[in-house]
Amino acid sequence: MHWDWQIFLADDGGGRSYLEWMLQAWGWTLAVAFTAWCVAVLVGTLVGVIRTLKSSPVLSRLARVWVELFRNIPLLVQVFLWYFVLPKLWPAMQQFPSFWLVSLALGLFTSARIAEQFRAGIESIKTGQTQAALALGMSRTQLYLHVLMPQALRVIMPPLTSESMNLLKNSSIAFAVSVPELTMFAMQAQEETARGIEIYLAVTFLYAVSAFAVNRVLAQLEKRLRLPGSGSENKASAALAAPLGLGH
Repeated sequence: MHWDWQIFLADDGGGRSYLEWMLQAWGWTLAVAFTAWCVAVLVGTLVGVIRTLKSSPVLSRLARVWVELFRNIPLLVQVFLWYFVLPKLWPAMQQFPSFWLVSLALGLFTSARIAEQFRAGIESIKTGQTQAALALGMSRTQLYLHVLMPQALRVIMPPLTSESMNLLKNSSIAFAVSVPELTMFAMQAQEETARGIEIYLAVTFLYAVSAFAVNRVLAQLEKRLRLPGSGSENKASAALAAPLGLGH
């Protein structure tokens, strides 16, 4: 087998090399993943908290509907809904770039899973802490901000790390709506150069490096947040990961 890695130095016909094209596509991949991650964490945290509000059963049920809706519709279908269907229903959305539409689709899809992680993390905290906080005169908002959420975040860090890595890999779906990310680059460059092995190996390497970087950053954050001398968070995290399918 003859390897030709110099293909990345060749001109793609537009005044740039295939290496420059690939690095630009990598930037788009990271941008989509980061934007979607911000949406997923913000919305997922809010929905997860609402899921635990026993004093507001209507809101809790609506949050459950949100979770079931977004996690039970395939991601590709959701991307197509955002790109083809919703702009027809709301013409103002036709002005939105495909980058934002696919980022919202991916972020909301992932938010449903993160919401369940936060819900399970909050519900894993002993009720005695809630009762003690309320007995001290804390409001519900203070209870969540100062007692429940800090502990829940520690509990869910391992499954949240896995979900963040999954989100990065799922960003490859953006090629379906013409966002010029790594997967689209690989498909187009392979057709132009007929060097599919080199192209796909390079793209695979960049995906692996990106996912590994996410894993290391969040692993360090998990280490910093871990309570000294406490091993319970690992057991709780494993229990969270099992029903979500994150342990396979």
